[in-house]
Amino acid sequence: MVSTDRLLAFAAMSFLLIVIPGPSVLFVVGRALAQGRRAALTTVVGNTLGAYLLIVAVAFGIGSVVERSVLVFTSLKLAGAAYLVYLGVKAWRERGSLRASFAGEGVAHGGLRTFLEGFAVGVTNPKTIVFFAAVLPQFVDREQGHVAVQMLLLGLVFNAIALASDTVWGLAAATARDWFARSPRRLSLVGGVGGLAMIGLGVTVAATGRKD
Repeated sequence: MVSTDRLLAFAAMSFLLIVIPGPSVLFVVGRALAQGRRAALTTVVGNTLGAYLLIVAVAFGIGSVVERSVLVFTSLKLAGAAYLVYLGVKAWRERGSLRASFAGEGVAHGGLRTFLEGFAVGVTNPKTIVFFAAVLPQFVDREQGHVAVQMLLLGLVFNAIALASDTVWGLAAATARDWFARSPRRLSLVGGVGGLAMIGLGVTVAATGRKD
């Protein structure tokens, strides 16, 4: 199995990657500002499971295909970017309805839908794809055997750190949203900012990444 030294080294590298806000963190913050604490936490769960699906893919060899194929990588990245822009535009257009949500009016997003949106972002996160495909295998001790099991274990370590970090970000953003909710003008503003943040994130994801 994975040695303690390798496990700690991987945890440290994962922490450094996770604490730098990327697509997942910004998406969770955007959801927290637009829809509140429950939506943020549901998004975190979906995002975490989406990221773990990438780990499973890497463990069973699919990740190497994504990493080596520019076409596959770019297609996946652009799909995720387009989805973020779509959600951002939708949040911007619906920013005026946030007041009704606080008053108990209107129809709130369903938990399953919010979960699936988070899952989609987690599974198409280009930063995570590259990390899992290029870095994760380096911490596996192939002489010990059970390579796939080792990768899955390392993936759990990464996900545990990401889950804790994203939850803190989401709760902090949701708390700030409560302050904005005291004023209709602030509330409309936060809905617009959350939408613009997701649009900007989608554009950034599409414009960055591999150049080969």
